[in-house]
Amino acid sequence: MKKNYLLTPGPTPLPPEVCEALAKPIIHHRTPGFQAILKEAVEGLQYVYQTKSDVFIFSSSGTGAMEAAVCNLLSCGDTAITVESGKFGERWTELCQAYGIKAEVIKVPWGKAVTATQIKSHILNHKSHIKAVFVTLCETSTGVTTDIKSIAQVLQGTDTVLVVDAISGLGVIDLKTDEWGVDVVVSGSQKGLMLPPGLGFISVSQKAWKLVNESKSPRYYFDLRAAKKAWEQTDTPFTTSVSLVVALSAALKMLKTEGLENVFRRCKKLADSVRASAKALGLTLLADESCASDAITAINVPSGIDGEKLVKTMRDTYGITIAGGQAELKGKCFRIASMGYLNEFDIILALSCLEKVLHQMGYKFQLGQGIKAAQEVFLKQY
Repeated sequence: MKKNYLLTPGPTPLPPEVCEALAKPIIHHRTPGFQAILKEAVEGLQYVYQTKSDVFIFSSSGTGAMEAAVCNLLSCGDTAITVESGKFGERWTELCQAYGIKAEVIKVPWGKAVTATQIKSHILNHKSHIKAVFVTLCETSTGVTTDIKSIAQVLQGTDTVLVVDAISGLGVIDLKTDEWGVDVVVSGSQKGLMLPPGLGFISVSQKAWKLVNESKSPRYYFDLRAAKKAWEQTDTPFTTSVSLVVALSAALKMLKTEGLENVFRRCKKLADSVRASAKALGLTLLADESCASDAITAINVPSGIDGEKLVKTMRDTYGITIAGGQAELKGKCFRIASMGYLNEFDIILALSCLEKVLHQMGYKFQLGQGIKAAQEVFLKQY
């Protein structure tokens, strides 16, 4: 009998409370009953976002929310900075280019994070006005976290807006949207929020609304002006994903009950245990330790080991699904998540399977060393 365990950076496992909510009979989306649930969900999102600004829900993946940020804030011919430090940073550039926006790209080696100094220098040395800076909180492909607070400080007092992709970071890594002055934050449902894929979220500050109202980009489904007008009646402009919103409300209640600080602490402990285990096995991390993410850990495949086979064997033979490398990292790294509905023993299972498969593939190490290192982390007070 094979059991299946999910430790990918999205989708993440669904808690029983979420599964139960998804199984409820569907209700009509233009009714007071659903409006009450929608209001509750938005208030829960504001809690997780740590904002009092508008937060809107789209029936889309997180990429839909990213596109909404681009087409609502900017017009064809505008200039923006995009930071490419992995596959998802590149998506900001591609979205800008799709709308005729001049993307000034800051390229960062995969495994490293952009710094506030780099962004400040780029703005000072650029002749055109930079209307927006697009960055990624957690670069899922590399396991890197960006120092959003420092970047936000650089843009304070300017009319340049800061837009953050927090699809893999929201509800996992601390992001003080209002306190730090982050103008737009986009996210998705299938990561730290413990839902199936299908919902995208976007917060919009008062500073960002000025650009939204000035933008001449074509937009229809993702028009934030329509979303704001509908929200005045506690509604959505188009049919929303009713069952997912019901489940979202349930998931947000779980996060609020645990408390954000406790959620962040739990995810950090899980990530620290994975990192400690990897080092004990003689493996190396893709991300610099100074910017290693608490949402996902990318581990380099050791020499002589087939990285793709490693991931497939863990999944197909033993039922432990982790993620392989993406794009230029395909076959060169594997990634273990520490976000969402996971606890210590999920991580122990995954690390135990990793040790077994590495041993079977001929990698030389002392069995149990990785598990021992992880357990030592779990015994610490955080």
